[in-house]
Amino acid sequence: MSGTVLVLRALGVGDLLTAVPALRALRKEFDGRRIVLAAPEPLRGLVDLVEAVDRLHPTPGLGGLEWRAAPPSVAVNLHGEGPESLRELLGAGPSALISHRNPAVPNVPGAPWRPELHEVDRWCRLLEEYGIPADPTDLALPPPPGPVPHRGAVVVHPGAAAPARRWPAERFALVARHLRDDGHDVVITGGPAETGLARSVAEAAGVEPERVLAGRTGLGELAATVAAARLLLSGDTGVAHLATAFGTPSAVLFGPTPPALWGPPPGRPHHVAMWAGRTGDPLGDRPDPGLLELESEAVLERCRELIRRHGP
Repeated sequence: MSGTVLVLRALGVGDLLTAVPALRALRKEFDGRRIVLAAPEPLRGLVDLVEAVDRLHPTPGLGGLEWRAAPPSVAVNLHGEGPESLRELLGAGPSALISHRNPAVPNVPGAPWRPELHEVDRWCRLLEEYGIPADPTDLALPPPPGPVPHRGAVVVHPGAAAPARRWPAERFALVARHLRDDGHDVVITGGPAETGLARSVAEAAGVEPERVLAGRTGLGELAATVAAARLLLSGDTGVAHLATAFGTPSAVLFGPTPPALWGPPPGRPHHVAMWAGRTGDPLGDRPDPGLLELESEAVLERCRELIRRHGP
């Protein structure tokens, strides 16, 4: 069997990691064909750890596919439910297409979109609609290669893509200060745009400036730090899925999106999803009221409990 299977998932870290079981299912189903993943270039190191993709086709986002190779034998839409991703893959000229259907592209059949599903289950169910078995528990990644300067640290990651999902910095700082006083090596992580936030949390927590890794580490170093951590404390953002992938104990703060849609898998007690039970706008411009119901003292106690039970 020959040909190319082109998979579109041109999104972020958490999106890639929730698609790992589907990617591995495609690898098994299309053994002998080349699996090409259209995803952002910065994800390359993580894509290599999945061990299901033959080639990364750098694609910065929707509208950036630019497929100039021979038409793929199969195109797989793991990007979303909108017509744009469907049309983008159709533009590559595939012989067959695996996708959810969309009424804006009525001539293309597909599986129904089910908004109630967890993001991992969504893509496994899509493949199963096409007769491809997928295991939603197949999420683990091997640790990234290379040295880890802060092995065994408590990683505090205060940032998130949208303000609605950012727990207040002063609460992260309070928890970080107490964990530092407990004797743990606390490091503060984040992307380049979150350097100011990370520094403010560190200063309020009494964490040394050299333990602020935000803006000084790429995705590979961040992944290695999380993989070797004693605990991760974060909001509902991509770094939480790194903890799931590497089996690192984690306390993840949810609101306004429920953990039933994006949280760690059930039945894994070393991952704790804290949620007040209230939903809201995940793209809101201020912290969600449900997220604000999570008090610092309760979060601190869950972190300490995770360290006691699951630390080295």
